[in-house]
Amino acid sequence: MKIISFNVNGIRAISKKNFFEDMDKVNADVICLQETKASVDQVKETLEEQMPNYSIYANQAVKKGYSGTAILTKVEPISVTYDMGIDEHDQEGRITCVELADFYVLSIYVPNSKNDLSRLDYRQKWDADLLAYIKELEKKKSVVACGDFNVAHRDIDLARPKANYNKSAGYTQKEIDGLDNFTQNGLLDSFRFLHPDEVKYSWWSYRGGARDRNVGWRIDYLLISESLQSKMKSAFILNDVLGSDHCPLGIEI
Repeated sequence: MKIISFNVNGIRAISKKNFFEDMDKVNADVICLQETKASVDQVKETLEEQMPNYSIYANQAVKKGYSGTAILTKVEPISVTYDMGIDEHDQEGRITCVELADFYVLSIYVPNSKNDLSRLDYRQKWDADLLAYIKELEKKKSVVACGDFNVAHRDIDLARPKANYNKSAGYTQKEIDGLDNFTQNGLLDSFRFLHPDEVKYSWWSYRGGARDRNVGWRIDYLLISESLQSKMKSAFILNDVLGSDHCPLGIEI
C-alpha cells in the first residue's frame, strides 16, 4: 500500500495546475491532503470528477477558506472520524482520520506558531493533545499520522538552522520538544528512519527563489507506529512535484 501526504496550499488553486496528472503518476492507494482551504463540498466538487477511483473524506474550518484536511482512499474505510473531540482544537478542520483493516491513517495540519510566535503556547497544547489522541487510537490498532507538522526536527531538516533556531516559527526548542515527544513515544519518523543522513526538504518560502536554490525546510512527516516498522518498504519525498509551496511525501507499507 502506498500512502502519500501533501500540503496543497489550496485545493482549488492546485487543481488548476498539474495536480491530477501528478497524483495519477504517483498512483497512491491513500492520499492525505492538508491546507485544502475549502469547504467539504468544495473539496468534493473539485476532486470527484477527476479522481473517480477514490472515496473522498474532508474536514473544514469554521473560518471560510482556511486550513482544512482531506483523505482520498481507494480502500473503503471501516470508519471515518474528524478532529480530536476537544472543542478548542476542533474549529479549524485540522484532522481527518480513516480506519483501515490494519491501521488508522490520519491527515493532520498542525497549527503554525505564527511569525511573532504568538500561537506558540497554543501550539504546545495542541502537540500534547494530539499525541494523547494518537496514543488512544494505538490501543486499538497501529497509526500512520501524515501531515504538515510545521516544525523542522533537527539541523539536517532545514537549510539555515543557526539563523532560525529559537527565532523563527517552526524551529524553536519548544516545537522541537513537541516532535521529540512523538518520536520518543513509539512513533517513527519514516523518512528519517530509512534515510538517516539524507538532506531533503518538503517546504520552501515563496520569497527570494528559495525553491530554485533549495533553501528549504522538512516540516512534513509520516509518523508511523513502531509496530509497522518491519512492514515499511520505502519512504520518500517527491521534490519534483510542483504546484504548492510544499511537495508530497510518502511511504510504501
